[in-house]
Amino acid sequence: MTPALRVMLLIDADNVSADVIEQAVQRTLAEYGAVHVRRAYCNAETALKQQALFKRLSVRPMVNLSAGKNSTDIALAVDAIDLAMAERPDVAVLVSSDSDFAPLVIRLREKGCRVCGLGQQGKTGEETVAVYDAFTDLRHQGAPVAPRTAPARKAAAKRAPAKADAAPAAKPAAKAPAKTTARKTAKATKAAAAKPAQARPVSEAAEFILQAVPALRSGAEVPLNDAAQALRAAGLLGKHGSSLKLFDKLPAEFAVLQHPDRIRWTGAAAP
Repeated sequence: MTPALRVMLLIDADNVSADVIEQAVQRTLAEYGAVHVRRAYCNAETALKQQALFKRLSVRPMVNLSAGKNSTDIALAVDAIDLAMAERPDVAVLVSSDSDFAPLVIRLREKGCRVCGLGQQGKTGEETVAVYDAFTDLRHQGAPVAPRTAPARKAAAKRAPAKADAAPAAKPAAKAPAKTTARKTAKATKAAAAKPAQARPVSEAAEFILQAVPALRSGAEVPLNDAAQALRAAGLLGKHGSSLKLFDKLPAEFAVLQHPDRIRWTGAAAP
């Protein structure tokens, strides 16, 4: 039996948002099964604001009372070296988008650690990503992601007025009789009602669950125990993890049904 890796998770809580911190802890647990050291470095204001989050995730807040520039980063770096020497971790996971940690990453690697980074999408530069053994960007759920085709649409919108100005003025359309207009409106309303509702966007966490438990995608009610076994087999749930707690974090996308316990994806198209 392969011995479990010793993993330390160090979070720059002043640098990333609360939902990214939660994603980072859950992702690290899913990948390694256990995280022996969980610490979040932050100022007193952040510690107070996120105390419920830290308690729920079993993360130890390391409060930095110094007001100097980069003082929290320095506290994290000093602690990381101490932990590397005392705990001898196999893997060090740093949660930050800050490029200032490059020297720390190199030093931890020299100590025999595999160093992985988790950052907040949109805040991490390429020079930061390159220094880690592996790096993953996590999307801040409160930040909308613009579709890639947006620039093309903007350019088209800018060109449209020029073409409209060059075109000859159109003759005003004859006013339709009131009865004809009413009939057209009724037909359009009926056609719109006949169209299927547009599917809601699926979150990244929900998509992982649907891939692990494909029966949910059809809208079927899956026994909670069967779903838990599939999630453990896919590495999304620890050996002693609670599937109920996992689904409770996604109440907008999954409904927990009782007597007997079942789970249903609410994003499935209505039959």
